[in-house]
Amino acid sequence: MSSFHRINSLQDYKNTYQKSIENPEAFWDEIAKTFTWKKPYTQILDWNFKEPNIQWFADGQLNITENCLDRHLETKGNQIALIFEPNDPNTEVRKYTYQQLHQEVMNFAQVLLNQGIKKGDRVCIYMGMVPELTIAVLACARIGAIHSVIFGGFSAQSITDRLIDAEAEFIITQDAAYRGNKTIPLKSVIDDALIQCSFVKRVIVLTHANEPVSMIKDRDVWWEAELEKVGNANVPAETMNAEDPLFILYTSGSTGKPKGVVHTSGGYMVWANYTFEQVFQYQPEEVHFCTADIGWITGHSYIVYGPLLAGGTTLMFEGIPTYPDAGRFWDIVQKHKVNILYTAPTAIRSLMTNGTEIFNGKDLSSLRVLGTVGEPINEEAWNWYHDNVGKSNCPIVDTWWQTETGGVLISNLAGVTPSRPAWATLPLPGIQPILVDENGKENSEINIETGYVHGNLCIKFPWPGMLRTTYGDHERCRTNYFATYENLYFTGDGAYRDSDGNYRITGRVDDVLNVSGHRIGTAEVENAINMHAGVVESAVVGYPHDIKGQGIYAFVICNDHIHDESLVRRDINETITRIIGAIAKADKIQFVSGLPKTRSGKIMRRILRKIAEGETQNLGDTSTLLDPTIVESILANKQ
Repeated sequence: MSSFHRINSLQDYKNTYQKSIENPEAFWDEIAKTFTWKKPYTQILDWNFKEPNIQWFADGQLNITENCLDRHLETKGNQIALIFEPNDPNTEVRKYTYQQLHQEVMNFAQVLLNQGIKKGDRVCIYMGMVPELTIAVLACARIGAIHSVIFGGFSAQSITDRLIDAEAEFIITQDAAYRGNKTIPLKSVIDDALIQCSFVKRVIVLTHANEPVSMIKDRDVWWEAELEKVGNANVPAETMNAEDPLFILYTSGSTGKPKGVVHTSGGYMVWANYTFEQVFQYQPEEVHFCTADIGWITGHSYIVYGPLLAGGTTLMFEGIPTYPDAGRFWDIVQKHKVNILYTAPTAIRSLMTNGTEIFNGKDLSSLRVLGTVGEPINEEAWNWYHDNVGKSNCPIVDTWWQTETGGVLISNLAGVTPSRPAWATLPLPGIQPILVDENGKENSEINIETGYVHGNLCIKFPWPGMLRTTYGDHERCRTNYFATYENLYFTGDGAYRDSDGNYRITGRVDDVLNVSGHRIGTAEVENAINMHAGVVESAVVGYPHDIKGQGIYAFVICNDHIHDESLVRRDINETITRIIGAIAKADKIQFVSGLPKTRSGKIMRRILRKIAEGETQNLGDTSTLLDPTIVESILANKQ
């Protein structure tokens, strides 16, 4: 546990928040000093949102793994740091103490060094949810290599795009991953991705599922064989400047190409730990179970870095919530006496469909805190989670944040500040939100009838965990996040704020969908659909989906008469799966003769969005359309 002040009441929150706004440098200095620094910083913050240029603790030096592992050895060496719950409940659970995890990380760090990997090199990690994934992430950080984890559900083409963008010459993967009753051939996908990436020098392959794989001479090596060569290694942590990149994580944007969000060593460390301890009110030796994948930012911050920086016990799960049955999460909670459960509204909504009998005989009394992440949670799901999982005893933290923010920005603090169904509530200390209209003018006046103000959510002051750039393309970072509104970081989300300062997030205001908590750019999906041989053009929008929150609705123009619509729909989704991955498959595909375009050729997505949402009457002004009859034709043939 870190020795910074833990907020303990609503009044304490208000006082702490005020301090963080009035004198941010003094506030963050006090917190950052509680970490281990190889060289203490003297500069705390230097920033502007114009370029942008954001630097926290810039002249300080550290290594995040010393703070995750080494500093806990004396007092917590024998405490469990990591619990691995395998996909198959009959397979043996693996547990690592801080001492054991420290040694495993040093051993694999030596393997990386032996393969010629050095400080600043980009290492792509494409693995399932196995403990070696956590070990690989920390081993990269130990030697100063920049890790870029790619979610195990992405296609070969998606991996190729990311490898090329990051100029990653090294890959860590495994033969195959288990996910429910499926076996996913990860190494084979990597082999397909590398056809276009001859610059890759080394692929390290973990044996996990004992699946046959192709091993290429002079490029591919076995994890286990390389580990045997090093024995018990002693690898001192590389000295990193606070602003040296720690990792790149790719996220979807409103244009087709994924962007590599860069997080740095010092600020991210401070933010991941601070938010973890404050939001969940983590107590020593509690078991924290975040159900996310480490391929996403939630896994980085709240499976790996946040809990380990706090000297906590983190649980990672290889499988899915419905395998072998829909009671799997509750079995895990009972088996490991889980104290904090952090999951996605999508998972909650899908489990709701199985009724409450699934809880019979399950002991969930160890739970103290529940959390949700990835998308706003609807009130019905919030109440179900609160009543059936928390037995009305556990506060629910409804956390709002993004890949770019590094950690939670807006949330209630468990049991300390009030929760409110479907509202993220209050900003964390240091976060200064502002709601603006489309011209960037602040919306601050509360509507007397509704009791809140609405606008586009921006942040007007930097926090330690925010992104610094997009890898290899700083201009893209500026235009995406800092150019829409002057001197503001634009989140891309809309929000309400009430008179008490509570926020409710209303979702994306740009062309990015939030499907099951995963951000997917509409342009990305359209590009994939348009790769299908029979497709002329497409337009993709989101629509309300009972389980996923948002579903993907595609309007598609084909170049020939379609003989079998269901077959073509399957083919289009297969194309999307090959190019992006199964997470981006369209839920509905409607074949159309044309798209509603303005005279300048711009697709009127506003109209398509309304049609996808089931609106047939109030479609707004269609007079600017080149051919208004297209809209009638689309309505007549709606899915």
